[in-house]
This record gives sequence, structure tokens and C-alpha cells, in this order.
Amino acid sequence: MIFIEDERIKLNGVVLPGLVKSIEVTETAKVDEQEVEGSATKPKQATGYEDAKVNIELIIDDTEGQTKYERYAVLREIFRKPGQNVPQPIPIVSEDTAAHGIEKVIFKKLTHKGENKKSQLVANLELWEYIPQTITATSSSGGSGSSGGLSGGGSSQAAAATSNLNQDYQQYLGTKRGKSPASDMVTGAATAALNKVMTQMPY
Repeated sequence: MIFIEDERIKLNGVVLPGLVKSIEVTETAKVDEQEVEGSATKPKQATGYEDAKVNIELIIDDTEGQTKYERYAVLREIFRKPGQNVPQPIPIVSEDTAAHGIEKVIFKKLTHKGENKKSQLVANLELWEYIPQTITATSSSGGSGSSGGLSGGGSSQAAAATSNLNQDYQQYLGTKRGKSPASDMVTGAATAALNKVMTQMPY
């Protein structure tokens, strides 16, 4: 089997070292299966798509200018630079990934395997498609006012809320609705107690 060093595959602007043995791109749909009691079949519901996965296998040999380990260090530098704590999305250039519309990836996994009888390394790269997510934040403008009173924003919101009330209900709010029975009971009891005290006072 003859391998051709493919200089068209670039990861984060760097040509991958070694010979490309294989490159595999996988796209998967998200499908949920529902459990139905008494039914042998499981209804399936499509919910979206998984991020595509890219697997690249490289064969790295010694060259006149570099050892296989020095060449492998190039991959390690792409995977994790010194001082880097969080993986970052990086661009990928390849005809195979371009066929799937993949422009950026997360370098998910890097492994290598050495063989005793061969002066070469077999490196495997696992890349996950990176699709930036746009999150729209919604601000809550409500909240309690300061001790000095309600803010202008709160007043305008209250006015807007009042204007949205049903017209009949607004008229009801504007009428004299009297007191609740509980309030009437408290007021009556207080008046009776006051009258009792007044009758016992000397004139």
C-alpha cells in the first residue's frame, strides 16, 4: 500500500506531518426512541443532528532533518499549546471535511502507537465539528425600587400594565368597593369596646 503525504490537510494553519493513512468523516442524526407499554416497536422521533466527527490516522517516520518524535510534537503543539487549559476551536482545511461543510473543529483526542519492528509512529486524531452557538440574553427590567420611591422604569411598567387591564375591571377598581366583612367585624368590635369604656367613665 502506498501512502502519499497530503499537504492539503491543514489543522490550525499547520500541515499535518507524516503520511495520511485514512481520514473518516461521520455525520449522525439525533433520534430518540420512545418506550410504549405493550408494544414491541419503539416509535422514533428525530430531534436534530450531532456534531460531525473527523478521525485521521497518520504514519510518522523519521526524516533527514527530524525524528518521528519531533514530528509528532507538531501534533501535540496543535492539540495543546503550553499554558493552554481549555481546548479552542481551530480551522481545518481538507477536501474531505469541506465536502461535509466543516470549517472549524475541536481537537478532542490525540493518541499514538509505536511498533517495535518499525521505526515509525501511528498517530490518531479525533476531531469534533465546532458550530458556534448564538445565545440571546433577555434582561429583566423589573425589581424592587429604592427607598426613595419607584424608578421611572418601574412607573412606566406599572402604567403599561394598568393600560392592559380589561376596561370593565378598570371601572371596578375606580369605584368605592367598601370594606371586606373581616374589616367590618374588626371595626364593629372596636366601636363596641370603646362605647363600653365610655359608659363606665364618670361624668
